[in-house]
Amino acid sequence: MAKHRIYSVSVASVYPHYVAKAERKGRTRAEVDEIICWLTGHRPETLAEELARGATFEDFFAQAPAMNPSRSLITGTICGVRVEEVDEPVMREIRYLDKLVDELAKGRAMDRILRK
Repeated sequence: MAKHRIYSVSVASVYPHYVAKAERKGRTRAEVDEIICWLTGHRPETLAEELARGATFEDFFAQAPAMNPSRSLITGTICGVRVEEVDEPVMREIRYLDKLVDELAKGRAMDRILRK
């Protein structure tokens, strides 16, 4: 039951935390947006629209223009959980996003974060 609560959380309510984490480490909001757009296929304008409408994580990922097939290359742990081992699809997408923002905050180069 508890795992479904995160799905009904709006992306907009978590987004400032992603940006703050990045900015504390000298990175930018634009880089956070670039990561989210890479992951979901959104353009900056459509990302802003989704944030403004209060899309839940479940809707945000389900209605994403084109989830990046290279996201399966994202591996490692976030909050003690190996992202590649998360079975539930929406939670896996959330963990992918968390991992990418974490890599950004740790100073990783954008080319590496975006699996280029």
